[in-house]
Amino acid sequence: MIRPYILILSILFCFNTLLAIGQTMISGQISNKNDEPIVGANIFLEGTFIGTSSDSEGQFHFIADEPGQHKVVFRFIGFEEVIIPVSLVGNTISLNVQMKEAINKIDMVTITAGTFEAGGESKRTILNELDIVTTAGATGDIAGVLNTLPGTQTVGEEGKLYVRGGEGYETQTYIDGMRVINPYHTTIPKAATRNRFSPFMFKGTSFSTGGYSAEFGQGLSSALILNTKEKADQTRTDLTIIPIGVEVAQCVAKERTSLAGKVGYFNMNPYYQVIPQNIDWIKAPESVVANLVLRNKVGRYGIIKAYGNFTWSNAQMNQYSIGDPSIKTPMQMRNLYGYLNSSYKDIIGKMWSYLVGASYSSAKDDYSFEGAEVTEQTSGGQVKAVFSGELSERINLNTGIDFFQRQNSFGFQQSIDSLSPTFKFNEQILAYFIEADFYLSNRFLTRVGLRSEYGWLNDTQEIDPRISVAYKTGDHSDISFAYGQFQQATNDDLLRISNTIGNEKSSHYILNYQYMDKGKTFRIEGYYKKYEDLVKYHPDQMYNPNSYTNSGQGYAQGIDIFWRDSYSTLKNVDYWISYSFLDTERDYRDFPGMAIPIFASRHNISLSYKQFFPGLKTFLSGAYTFSSARPYNDLNSYGFNTGRTKCYNDLSITLAHMATENIGVFFMCSNVMGFENEFGYEYSTIPNDDGLYSRRAIIPAANRFILFGVTITLSKNGVMNQLRSL
Repeated sequence: MIRPYILILSILFCFNTLLAIGQTMISGQISNKNDEPIVGANIFLEGTFIGTSSDSEGQFHFIADEPGQHKVVFRFIGFEEVIIPVSLVGNTISLNVQMKEAINKIDMVTITAGTFEAGGESKRTILNELDIVTTAGATGDIAGVLNTLPGTQTVGEEGKLYVRGGEGYETQTYIDGMRVINPYHTTIPKAATRNRFSPFMFKGTSFSTGGYSAEFGQGLSSALILNTKEKADQTRTDLTIIPIGVEVAQCVAKERTSLAGKVGYFNMNPYYQVIPQNIDWIKAPESVVANLVLRNKVGRYGIIKAYGNFTWSNAQMNQYSIGDPSIKTPMQMRNLYGYLNSSYKDIIGKMWSYLVGASYSSAKDDYSFEGAEVTEQTSGGQVKAVFSGELSERINLNTGIDFFQRQNSFGFQQSIDSLSPTFKFNEQILAYFIEADFYLSNRFLTRVGLRSEYGWLNDTQEIDPRISVAYKTGDHSDISFAYGQFQQATNDDLLRISNTIGNEKSSHYILNYQYMDKGKTFRIEGYYKKYEDLVKYHPDQMYNPNSYTNSGQGYAQGIDIFWRDSYSTLKNVDYWISYSFLDTERDYRDFPGMAIPIFASRHNISLSYKQFFPGLKTFLSGAYTFSSARPYNDLNSYGFNTGRTKCYNDLSITLAHMATENIGVFFMCSNVMGFENEFGYEYSTIPNDDGLYSRRAIIPAANRFILFGVTITLSKNGVMNQLRSL
């Protein structure tokens, strides 16, 4: 007779045996690529709650009692998910898994070598649109505020961007990916100019001091890449009144469309009646500026952008002879400029986007003096198509094609009855570029690019390789290296004389370290730039095309340092300090040999300070700029470019007060201390009775620039919110 408890045990044994037949033991270990254990990873059967977590040794085990075909999922934050198919038949399964670090698009490493990023969409914001309009001394000029960054030189008689030993024409400006012809206003000779475009047009700015993307070309030194804003969200009217003019802006915003226009008239005559000038004006400069911006959403993601800029200006002044200041010559200057830019951007599928765009610009400058007429006319356009997207989680691709055409003519007519030859050129360039980002990990990025250009003017095919690598040394720091080859047609005044001269070339080597955390930014960057095939000609044969060769060369090397503390350490205080050391020489143009060019200063220092007083609704900004002595060619001494100017100093302030939510008043003054800056010397062409060449210092149009005015915003939010956004 079988005892009851034995029967019960037998039944339980049989049941457990049957149950065990359907159970599978899954075990193993999880590690990273360095064979280090991953602690706390989740391991489970897909579609079930059956699973476990890895222990301190990365080991795991669990029992699965659902026979059949399944998938085991391994998941841990920061690593790519691993899925392994298994067959559960009651056996023991051992799985040793090595997980790869996942690419985190939010916190991935970025290229910083040679590039200053700005704008709301940038992860590496350095200067934004409000920085441009509130930096003292910059007077709302894009180039003006960028000249406070390391790598730039203060060239006060030009006002353009001179970067790391490069001339002003070596920096190209792009709007929505398309190159801008003549991005600066026309001025009289030896007087500073300004950028034509308002900083509030742009949502993002990339200022490259070297080693820039293969998407952009025709720039030996740097690229200023500006991306316009999307559709406006608010209907508003703005009115700005200043002593030299008035500007009215209107924006109408609908659900899918926004249209904005702005027109302004400016006349410097009232200002010059009060503030002494170093120029004898017959008719003070006056200008009319108009802009029109259209933004229209198409479908779910597409957007059409169209932008137009129109400028007319006129001025008349007396020019005095260097050898005999009693001799004066009246000169009139007129400029007419137009720029159009349109683009369409949309997405393809989930991973790709494309942009197609076109632009056209035209500029005409007329100079009249003593019955003679000088006319320079430049026009051109560009069409471009770009495709960008992800080939995989670790590879991003950017590729496209563009065609660029421009023509330039320069004519001189001594009198109505006389005719002089016209110098001109017609340039056409077809370019293709391809660039890929390889995310080897969250900490390591490699960017490889290639740009190919064919130019019809001089029948040349150029291929420029570019490569950048970046390694994230910590949560807030990275180190980057960039190398690239660049080429560009020479400056217009030389190219129209010798159309067949070859492109000038440069190679960039850049090493960068950057730290950013909680409003603090520190950058240090070393670079070496080599120039080749620079244009040279004989000093006495400038207008002889046969004297032009590509035999010039040069170099530029230095260190740039930047520190910014943006409303972090001190309440309501933002400041930055930049320093640049530059060592450069070149043998080009009519140089007799290697020498420092006249625009290069060895040391450049900039300090900018901003403070907002919320209780007083007042904003104060101050900026100090120092540049060491620049060389000039003293015709009364031996040697070439051996003369040295005085050091450049400037202390500027800006004060803004919000009287109401919609009305603001502002005051700005450059060179508060009245430093007597000089940018070099002009010499007479023939010696005087003592055998010496008379000279005249090149100085600013005025020792100080003072401006005050009122801004009225007829909208719900008012101008106060712009300062609050700081």
